Amino acid sequence: MLPVGRFNQFITQNNLFMPHSNILVAVSGGMDSVLLTHLLKAAGYNFGIAHCNFGLRGDESLADQQFCNKLAQQFNVSFHTINFATREYAADNKLSIQMAARELRYVWFEQIRQQHGYHAIALGHHQNDTIETILLNLTRGTGIAGLHGILPLNGVLARPLLFLSRDEIAEIVKLEEIDYVEDSSNASTKYARNKLRHEVIPKLKLLNPNLENTFEKNLRHFRELEQLLELTVTELKLNLFDYQDDGVHLPLEKVRKLQPLHLLLFRLLQEYGFSEAVTDDLITALDKHPGRVFESRGHRLVLDREQLVIVKKENKDIEPVNITMEDKRLYFGDYALTILHDDSPLIIRDNPLAVAIDAQLLIYPLTMRSWQQSDFFYPLGKRTRKKLSDFFINEKVAVHKKAQIPLLINGNGDIMWIAGYRPDERYKVSNNTKKVAIFELFKIA
Repeated sequence: MLPVGRFNQFITQNNLFMPHSNILVAVSGGMDSVLLTHLLKAAGYNFGIAHCNFGLRGDESLADQQFCNKLAQQFNVSFHTINFATREYAADNKLSIQMAARELRYVWFEQIRQQHGYHAIALGHHQNDTIETILLNLTRGTGIAGLHGILPLNGVLARPLLFLSRDEIAEIVKLEEIDYVEDSSNASTKYARNKLRHEVIPKLKLLNPNLENTFEKNLRHFRELEQLLELTVTELKLNLFDYQDDGVHLPLEKVRKLQPLHLLLFRLLQEYGFSEAVTDDLITALDKHPGRVFESRGHRLVLDREQLVIVKKENKDIEPVNITMEDKRLYFGDYALTILHDDSPLIIRDNPLAVAIDAQLLIYPLTMRSWQQSDFFYPLGKRTRKKLSDFFINEKVAVHKKAQIPLLINGNGDIMWIAGYRPDERYKVSNNTKKVAIFELFKIA
C-alpha cells in the first residue's frame, strides 16, 4: 500500500506545497521519481511531468523519454520534455558531464515552471541521496552548511520523498508492482556518488544497519546548529557592522574577541565573497600587518589600524583628467572641479576642498589623478619633501580611501595639492604672487 499518510504528513510538516498547488515533477523514469508521481496522484495533487533527455545513452535515453511520456498519458497530466546536447554544452562551458546536466536541467525546470504557472518543482531525492551528499561534502571539504544535506525545501525546489530510504522505495515499488526504467549508468562506479552508493555506504551499513535513521537524527542536529549559527551571526552584524558611505567598518577590538574566531569571522565575511583561505590569512595578519588588502571577486577588505573595512570594488580605476588653461569646469571621479583665475593674491582658508596656487608657476596641461606609490610632495610650511604614503599614515587616512583622494599635478610632474588635506609649499601664494588660480572641488555623488 502506498504510504500516502506519511507522504502528506512530510509535505505538511515541511511546508512543501499546498493541497491546491500545481506541481511540476521532474521524472527520469527511475523508481524514485516514478514513485513520487504515483504518490502525488494518490494524494490528489495537480501536477505535470518534466523529463530531460541528455542524449548520453543513445537508445536507452530515448526509451526513458518514451516511458515518461506514457506515464504522463496514464495519469492524464501535461508532459514537458527536451533534448539536450549535453556533451557539447559541457565542453563549451568547461564543465563535467554531471555538472553540465545539472545546470541544464535546473535552468529548464525553472523556465517550464514560470511559463506554465507551476507553484513548485518536485524532485525524487530520498534519505540515501542526503547521506551521499553529506559524505561527498565531507570528502571534498565543507563548512557546517555542507552537513545539513539535501533540504526538503529550497526555494521552489521541493523534495517530498526525503522521509523514505532507498530500500523502502524499492520495497514499495515491488509490492505495488510499479513499472519504472533502470538507468544503466547507476551501476557504474565511474562517478563519485555511485562509488559511495555501491562501495562505501554498504560497508557503513555493516557497522550500523540503521544508518538512514541515524543520519536523519544527525541531520536534524546539524540543521539546528546551522540555525543557531545564523542567529549568532545576525546578532554579531548588529553589534559589529557600521555601514558608512565608503563601505562596512568592523572595529578590530571587537573582531579580536570573537570566539570561535575563525568560524564567526568567516561567516561574517562570507556574504562578501571572502573564502576560508582569506579568513585564515586575515587572522594571521590581524596584529602584524596593518595596511594589508584582501580581495574577493566583488569586494576589497582593508586591514586598517583600528578597523576592518569592506568596500565594493569599482568597475574601473578613476581615469586621470588633463586640465588646460581654458578649462573652467571638469570632472574627476565623484567630484566636479572648478577653476577660477584671479588677479588678487587670494589665500583660501577654512575650505579643505579649495586651494589658491601661484598661477605664474603653472605649466599646462595640468593633471588631476589618484596617488601612486612613488609620489612625494613638500607639505605647506615644510622645506623637506615627504612621501605621500608616509603623509597618509600620519594623517590616519584609511588604506581604501587613498585612491579616492584627488591630486593636482603640475605639467612638470610636481604634486601641487592633495585635495582635502594639504597644498604644496612650492606653489603657495606669496607676497610676490601677481595672479592666482583657484581650484575648488564639489562632491557630486
